Amino acid sequence: MEQKHEHPVGLPDNAFRPLKNGEEYSPILSPDKTYPEVNSWSVLWGIAMAVLFSAAAAYLGLKVGQVFEAAIPIAIIAVGVSGAAKRKGALGENVIIQSIGGCSGVIVAGAIFTLPALYILKEKYPEMSVNFFEMFMSSLLGGILGILFLIPFRKYFVKEKHGEFPFPEATASTQVLISGEKGGSQAKPLLFAGIIGGLYDFIVATLGWWNENFTSRCIGFGETIAEKAKLVFKINTGAAVLGLGYIVGLKYAAIICVGSITVWFIIIPAISLFWGDVVLNTWNPALTQTISDMSPEMIFKEYAKSIGIGGIAMAGIIGIFKSWSIIKSAVSLASNEMKGKRVEEGVVRTQKDIPMKIIAFGSIFTILIIALFFFFDVMQGNLLHSIVAIILVAGIAFLFTTVAANAIAIVGTNPVSGMTLMTLILASVIMVAVGLNGPTGMVAALIMGGVVCTALSMAGGFITDLKIGYWIGSTPAKQEKWKFLGTLVSAATVGIVIMILNETYGFSSGALAAPQANAMAAVIDPLMNGVSAPWLLYGIGALLALVLTYFKVPALAFALGMFIPLELNLPLLVGGAINWYVTTRSKDAEVNKERGEKGTLLASGFIAGGALMGVVSAAMRFGGINLVNEEWLSNPMSEVVSLAAYILLVVYLIKASMNIKK
Repeated sequence: MEQKHEHPVGLPDNAFRPLKNGEEYSPILSPDKTYPEVNSWSVLWGIAMAVLFSAAAAYLGLKVGQVFEAAIPIAIIAVGVSGAAKRKGALGENVIIQSIGGCSGVIVAGAIFTLPALYILKEKYPEMSVNFFEMFMSSLLGGILGILFLIPFRKYFVKEKHGEFPFPEATASTQVLISGEKGGSQAKPLLFAGIIGGLYDFIVATLGWWNENFTSRCIGFGETIAEKAKLVFKINTGAAVLGLGYIVGLKYAAIICVGSITVWFIIIPAISLFWGDVVLNTWNPALTQTISDMSPEMIFKEYAKSIGIGGIAMAGIIGIFKSWSIIKSAVSLASNEMKGKRVEEGVVRTQKDIPMKIIAFGSIFTILIIALFFFFDVMQGNLLHSIVAIILVAGIAFLFTTVAANAIAIVGTNPVSGMTLMTLILASVIMVAVGLNGPTGMVAALIMGGVVCTALSMAGGFITDLKIGYWIGSTPAKQEKWKFLGTLVSAATVGIVIMILNETYGFSSGALAAPQANAMAAVIDPLMNGVSAPWLLYGIGALLALVLTYFKVPALAFALGMFIPLELNLPLLVGGAINWYVTTRSKDAEVNKERGEKGTLLASGFIAGGALMGVVSAAMRFGGINLVNEEWLSNPMSEVVSLAAYILLVVYLIKASMNIKK
């Protein structure tokens, strides 16, 4: 269609700047015409993407603690398959494929940050119940709640604030989708990078040719420093994590790493230096070692990580205060539509939402279903506990919806894990106060946290989909309706994958880090058993977040770095540095831009290929096929080989990204 080729660079020149008085934004697909959007092609491919990327994202997230945004790789695959099938006018269909499939990443983020903690705690408390139904319902109901709570904010974030928010993830996905009008050629570098990243991570996870981490312990001096001074250097050398760092970018990767370095190179050695002879077991009575007898990793787990947890919680509270005006503005916009004004007939196709009356009824109905789920399953028939739980879940989910959407709109990163940690702390303290504690209380708190976490994750991810649709000219109501199907499919897939990965590896064995879930388990265990939580450490983290905010440093990114292990943060810095390098070498801004986009495609390939092959490796382990030589991996030379392989991978990413002809 003609309008799809009017803008050679993709979007109109006013797509990324605030509109002048009287100026209108005209999307690529005209609001006055109808286009193929929802049909069997787009729905079936959307479902396939939801299943595929739910499995891939769950594995990667549980391994490294970061869930990649599936929007870009799904958009590229949608473009590739529509190009291969020679479908005409596929742009609207591809938006729907991306929107349905994109449920995978957001549902995964909501599930894996909380639900694996059920298995982690079950090892300590065998009487705890863990079943597929609870995991599935937690993800499904949380996802639905996130969709319903986000829709009233669509016009505010997407239309009213046009040009004020950068929407980095939505920008990249939109450019990929528009590239489909040129035949989907951008799918080739993604596919090639996917093969390289997939083979690389498959060799590590399945064949064990080299170690997945390089550490300073591989030399004698490094081992001595680790034991005496509690200083250790670690970096994960996987392809998927490198790609993740490239997409995060240098600015936020650097802030995350500074937080991590502060913990590992300052706080942990300081704790050992000042309290080395002390058995500090106030928050964990099971500890019998002095701090000087602990490894740096153990000091991090028992003490230092809690400072990061406090920082994340305070950063979430600060986010709510900053977003209060957004909440009022969006609620005002939605309420105007519910005052009986029949404005729907005059609304153009590209601004039609599901009617607000249906949203209001759907929200109330969903909250009622969650309340029944809590009453009959989670709270075992206790009415008081169920009422308190639903008030907490609905209230926190609604308030934090704007924080999640705002974070995605500005930096493309959703601080959902930090907000969920605060939810768990509040839920644990309040539920204990009303008489629910012990293992039953832990299950209840984690399911509550899972619902909130998934709702906030969905809200952040869905605002990206809606912005993509706004730029291209999709019908919002269609995106909104079919998002529910993607949520259902992704929730079922994630529940199954979590069960399989637990059977294969276990979440406290070290094979799967599940860092957020381990943090959640560490938070609620003492609170639900009458042991004092490390409020002092939380308070230090909270104070640090306030100081960072005062000096305009993103407190959330810094605090995330403080509680995610060092080896998973340093690769983000490497990837971010590559992004900066390839986008600044030329004096031609257009060449730099194209190199950056090529790098994004390659990084997405690393992520998708590495994560998918990780799932294959897990399936092989589950089937009893284990080809890894553990004796070789315990040899320091396996780490040296891993560093050499990593350098080759980095060189490939730089060279291939810069291979752009004018």
